[in-house]
Amino acid sequence: MRLLSCVQGLEYKTLKGDVNVEVNGVAFDSRLVKSGDIFVAIEGFKMDGHVYIEKAVENGAVAVVISKPIELEYITNQTVIEVPDSRVALAYIASMYFDNPTSKMNLIGITGTNGKTSISYFIKSILDTLSYKTGVIGTMGTWIGAQKIDTPNTTPESLTVQKICADMVAENVKYCIMEVSSHALDLHRVSFCKFETGIFTNLTPDHLELHKSMAQYFHAKEKLFYMTEKVNVINIDDPYGKRLYDDLCMKREVECLSYGLNSDANVYARQIEYFADYSLYKAVTPKGEISIRVNIPGEIYIYNTLAVVAWAISEDIEFDVISKGIESLKGVKGRFETVYQDEDYKVVVDFAHTEDGLDKALDTLKPFVKGKLLLVFGVYAAPGLAGLDKRVAMGKVAAQKSDFAYITSDNPKEQDPSKIIEDVVASFEKYSDQYTTIVDRKMAIELALEEMHPGDVLLIAGKGHETAQAIGKEEIPFNEAEIVKNKMSLLRKEK
Repeated sequence: MRLLSCVQGLEYKTLKGDVNVEVNGVAFDSRLVKSGDIFVAIEGFKMDGHVYIEKAVENGAVAVVISKPIELEYITNQTVIEVPDSRVALAYIASMYFDNPTSKMNLIGITGTNGKTSISYFIKSILDTLSYKTGVIGTMGTWIGAQKIDTPNTTPESLTVQKICADMVAENVKYCIMEVSSHALDLHRVSFCKFETGIFTNLTPDHLELHKSMAQYFHAKEKLFYMTEKVNVINIDDPYGKRLYDDLCMKREVECLSYGLNSDANVYARQIEYFADYSLYKAVTPKGEISIRVNIPGEIYIYNTLAVVAWAISEDIEFDVISKGIESLKGVKGRFETVYQDEDYKVVVDFAHTEDGLDKALDTLKPFVKGKLLLVFGVYAAPGLAGLDKRVAMGKVAAQKSDFAYITSDNPKEQDPSKIIEDVVASFEKYSDQYTTIVDRKMAIELALEEMHPGDVLLIAGKGHETAQAIGKEEIPFNEAEIVKNKMSLLRKEK
């Protein structure tokens, strides 16, 4: 492929060199550059790709894309293109290099603070029922049909996104379901993707260390819904969702379907029945009613499956397929996952890592607890005032909704875990004195299990599906389901 085919139509400031040079690939990490590649220098949070241009050239780059002037002593025969924003350029070049793969399948984008992962897998279950080959890109990695690929971010960099989508097209994937993070939208990771559908779940405080305010966080999320071509599905019970829905109805001709528990929505629930391990309800849609069984309990999963029902009716999927697909999903790893249960004890692991998520998880469990509702939780290491606000908010929820809490670490990274816990405790103590603190998360979980009495339920919140703990600069293997199973096995033997 010629360089011209990758950059034709790209906005640029200056261009020096031959645009007809043959290119063999695209890279934004100088260590991965091979002979004949285009190197795009992007500025990251910690590193600036412009510093590594010389290394990229040494490795064989034939073209370099920059977003600020550079010294050109080591540039000999390479083509240099200066652009206003190299992240936008990377997304554009990647889409062109891989021949716009997202235009060759039905791409569904899901965004919001909570619910993205479970919605992805409910949709996948419906598509599996139809025997469609499906792709998923999200928090728990990437699936191309039955093939699992580990990816580091909820939404990978644009080059990775386009490569994955090209691989999906090659494997005849009909639908791709993508969790779209606010980071991805702000950093142009999904720019030049062709979305058929956008789904909005909710917006509660999170990632404010990046976005600085809820207004900025909302504006990042809403970008997705101006990229869609077929339909937007919006939770109007959420105040930000209602605002988004009203804006979209005024500004876009793309169909907009609302969902919620209120009958004002296009798709809503009635006759809801909550049980300890599942829920039942009737989904009312513009095309009639559907009986739904959700095998993950709680109100949040009523909302999540209503979003799925709204999407499905926009695709003209038959009612029996919708209900069968939703019921077929027995659970999602780390999402309200029961990792141990017998006649006396129940232990649930959940990804709840925001105050809203924690609040809903505890509310879901509380009605079915015969003894005490115990909680193991920490707060991940968001820096600055945003991090402190989160610790205060989660400490308050934990104190008000649990009967006893084990306050511990959750990915402290390079921050002092004791200081994080101290901030949480300062909030918790305003509402309850029923807690203990243990910095070591494994020890906290094991102590909670040792201190359970018959009828108690333990919620371990924050990490969910994750299998590593970020401490300092290291990723330490950490599987909560295994910790619980091993400890409970020992406790049973001791009895």
